[in-house]
Amino acid sequence: MSVAVVIPARYASTRLEGKPLKEIAGVPMIAWVAQNCMKSKANRVIVVTDDARILDECKKIDGIEATMSDPSLPSGTDRVAKVARYLDDDIIINVQGDEPFIDYKVIDMLIDDLNNSDAVMNTACVKIDETTAQNPNVVKVVFDKTGYALYFSRSPIPYYRDKEAQKFFYKHIGIYGYRKNFLKIFTSLEPSVNENIEKLEQLRALDNGYKIKVIETEYNGISVDTEEDLIKANKYAMEILNG
Repeated sequence: MSVAVVIPARYASTRLEGKPLKEIAGVPMIAWVAQNCMKSKANRVIVVTDDARILDECKKIDGIEATMSDPSLPSGTDRVAKVARYLDDDIIINVQGDEPFIDYKVIDMLIDDLNNSDAVMNTACVKIDETTAQNPNVVKVVFDKTGYALYFSRSPIPYYRDKEAQKFFYKHIGIYGYRKNFLKIFTSLEPSVNENIEKLEQLRALDNGYKIKVIETEYNGISVDTEEDLIKANKYAMEILNG
């Protein structure tokens, strides 16, 4: 099946204005994201943005496509879905524009799962410790023995009643795979109760009875949302570049 990676990249941000253009080791963040995605099995990589400055930067990146979207669209997923309407690809992978070090192998894992299962939507997770799990900006996920999500939360889940238990949690990684026909269904659904409570869009699928497959990985990258994150990303990038 044909696969497109779509990267929504919005200029406006409450915590870090213009973050897709913020430089990491001298390279705009959106270029880091796109170039890592190009290493995957996907047939094409498309950046969808609401800002001409980001579009112009993407035109400098060989091998990717870039297009403008309506700034009034409410979410990154809506922007991805709008672009997907005009694509012939069977599978759409939504990679966040603030994941500069996204591992292409995670993208490939989602592609392989959709090619070899009945899942209509999937995502990824990584095991984390209790201290990390206390951070409400780190979204946690619990899933059943077949790998399907039971719930996503900003709270530490599950709750360990046995205080002496060895505790571990799973951090949700903000990458999603969709079958194209399901992406259209997903964005047609009204925002749900739990989605509005947690401010987590993926809960819309669970609240409407749809399943999300969760793929466990070892990837635990840096999502850039603040100036502090940007400093960490630059430090990490220099470590990579210096071997």
